[in-house]
Amino acid sequence: HISILFPFFLGVLLAYMIYPSFATQTVSFTAFALFIGIAMSITAFPVLVRIVKDRNITKTSYGMTSLTCAAADDATAWYILAIVIAISTSTNLLMSVLMLIPILLYILFMIFVIKPFLQTLGAKINNQELDMRITTIVLVVLLLSALATELLGIHALFGAFLAGVMMPSTKDSELKERIAPRLEYVSLLVLLPLFFALTGLRTQINLLEPQHWLICLVIIAVAVVGKFVGSTVASKLMGGSWRDSLAIGALMNTRGLMELIVLNIGYELGILSPLLFTMFVIMALVTTFMTGPSLSLIDRVFQKKDN
Repeated sequence: HISILFPFFLGVLLAYMIYPSFATQTVSFTAFALFIGIAMSITAFPVLVRIVKDRNITKTSYGMTSLTCAAADDATAWYILAIVIAISTSTNLLMSVLMLIPILLYILFMIFVIKPFLQTLGAKINNQELDMRITTIVLVVLLLSALATELLGIHALFGAFLAGVMMPSTKDSELKERIAPRLEYVSLLVLLPLFFALTGLRTQINLLEPQHWLICLVIIAVAVVGKFVGSTVASKLMGGSWRDSLAIGALMNTRGLMELIVLNIGYELGILSPLLFTMFVIMALVTTFMTGPSLSLIDRVFQKKDN
């Protein structure tokens, strides 16, 4: 969680610097600072999994550690983001607190009602073919959960995320493993390209003037220092070698898809202006693209030292 706390702190400092010039008139400094902080704290778990698999480092200590940290980071960051959205959409602190009460009740309902229901459903079909009826029930749960969070004032994405978390994955109930392949085709071939197209349409690079590129470089630098340095130092303090610690820092600096989702939420809520949205999208792309070359550079440096 150091890889969340340190970049979050740097993000709040960055927000203090850019708020007067780049924030929209309707957003308060508190909501703006909290959102910039969480945008700096994201690690793209799905992208990280692909990188770790492609580089065949799943069985290394730093590969497993980075995946574990990224999973914990993503879960924590989503819940913090839900709180940030509740604060940004309310008029005062009291309303923010009151908005969190129904959100908490919704989470408890998902844990103590929906999760046991899905476990029972999965256990009944454990040795059977997954039919259309079960698939329909799962999709209805997914859509109702997304609708509930949208009505609660956070975002439909959180409901979909929590519905996925509630899916059982045990020996007695393998519903998650059975339903995932059916959803992946639609998600990867239709919905994901549409999401990237929407993000591309919102990214207006022509808005960036020479002075804006300087601010964009500062945003990238803050993002890299927050994730890379924070993760590396935390790993080293916990007894890791310099090679493993630097590799964990490079991997945790991957933002990718999860960062783009967060940025689009901020754009839709009016927290990010089109100009700031564009600069943060560039930051997300740069920090993701640099992961592979950073790992290769770290490997080369330590191979020379070993020789």
